Amino acid sequence: MDAVRIRSISAALLLAAGLATAGCAARERVCAGGQYPVKAVGNRTGATCVPDGAEPPAGYVRYPAGKEPTYVGDEWDRYWHTVVVDEHGSVVPEPSGSQ
Repeated sequence: MDAVRIRSISAALLLAAGLATAGCAARERVCAGGQYPVKAVGNRTGATCVPDGAEPPAGYVRYPAGKEPTYVGDEWDRYWHTVVVDEHGSVVPEPSGSQ
């Protein structure tokens, strides 16, 4: 291969790698660094972030291990917006008249 072709291939590979990295960086995290997400008891959409090492505030529970949302719109973020949990973190029927 000649030098021009090698440079063209290298440039294309670098561009592809840059685009892939940029796509990952554009994903919005559910919580900032040093925080973890918690789910509100009794409704589908309530959630907040708590500093690492702190307990969830009253009315919130931890997500089950391995089922925590990480990025806005990821599998677990979407799932937890469709269910209601009780004070033990168990999925329960949605109370009538709530969202």
